[in-house]
Amino acid sequence: MKLKISASLNYRLSEPVDLMLQIEAANGGGQHLLDASLDLGTPEFVSRVPAADGICEPIWLRAKDRLRAEYRALVAVDRPDADLVSLAEVPLHRLPAEAVPYLNESRYCPSNKFHAFVDRRFGELEGGAKIARMRDWIESRFTYVWGSSDAETGALDSFVERRGVCRDYAHVMIALARAAHIPARMASVYALGVKPQDFHAVAEVYLAGGWHMVDATGMTRPSESARICVGRDAADIAFLTAYREIGLVGQSVTVEAA
Repeated sequence: MKLKISASLNYRLSEPVDLMLQIEAANGGGQHLLDASLDLGTPEFVSRVPAADGICEPIWLRAKDRLRAEYRALVAVDRPDADLVSLAEVPLHRLPAEAVPYLNESRYCPSNKFHAFVDRRFGELEGGAKIARMRDWIESRFTYVWGSSDAETGALDSFVERRGVCRDYAHVMIALARAAHIPARMASVYALGVKPQDFHAVAEVYLAGGWHMVDATGMTRPSESARICVGRDAADIAFLTAYREIGLVGQSVTVEAA
């Protein structure tokens, strides 16, 4: 599967602002960049710093008056749609170092508060079968409501309200998986099937010796998704982080099969 991707950001800056961008599709890990371009205009400076996970390369820049970013890419995705039910859980003592931090609570995923629910609702299942049941439970009981959450909404809020957008679905999925002692992280992706089309958030779980995408919204498939970056939760994978107040002028994302 080849994906043709375009993303456009246009923000108004009332003063010089330091910003971090994470909008470039990663190269590797089940996908390969065939072509890519990024136009950032004329910022005061631009600096790339490889992320600790080695998957993405955040871009730091300082701009004034206006931030304009135009990204285009052609990505070949060779990631299969794994049968989660068939994937075995990895014993804790055999987890690689990279997976261990994703067992722990994070800002938006207070997984320790979900232990009792996970034991009661999914306790009879193991490994990928448990993850698949969690995914199906979220998809069948939550309502996708654009604008129903904000930057302060965490997994517990979404769990109680039973609604949200992609990041909220992913936060709940991650919290449930971690409560079951299965490493889980968040990934930002470009994907077919996202409505309305935008930067999309999914969970990734560590099973059978590898990371596997899980989209509790049911909108996307791993084989039709290009990973951008990964992290503990939405705080780590934001496509744009500004260290002063900025104003949105316009933003668009388009993903098409090439």
